Amino acid sequence: MKKVITIVLILALMAVYGCQSSSPRGGSVLEGEGFKIAVPTFTTDIKQGEVKNVTISLERGKYFKQDVKLQITTSTGISVDPTSVIIKASGIPAVQLRIAAAQNASLGAYRVSVRGIPKTGEPTSTEFNVKVVSP
Repeated sequence: MKKVITIVLILALMAVYGCQSSSPRGGSVLEGEGFKIAVPTFTTDIKQGEVKNVTISLERGKYFKQDVKLQITTSTGISVDPTSVIIKASGIPAVQLRIAAAQNASLGAYRVSVRGIPKTGEPTSTEFNVKVVSP
């Protein structure tokens, strides 16, 4: 019975928070004046020689009205495009990343790091995992 309650609680939390995790708040530490970077919660599997699209986004506070530069880096073995993008204050807060694994990429886990730098205030960063699997 305890296991069933635990599983139901976990599923309920996943429904509330979705399938993304987010960074610590950047920008201002005051409520509503900062931003967070939302990335996939679960590991993204990609086959050798494959390209996958992954969406990352900004969660803006109610009063956060700045452009944010995102810098994206990854471990050697996979590539990401774009590696840098500016999300305008008035623009759509989501970006599609193209993640590619070479035909001869080593199997295993890789990290993709995303750093958000506002015009003023504190930057923030987060990571998500990509796993290269055999075709």
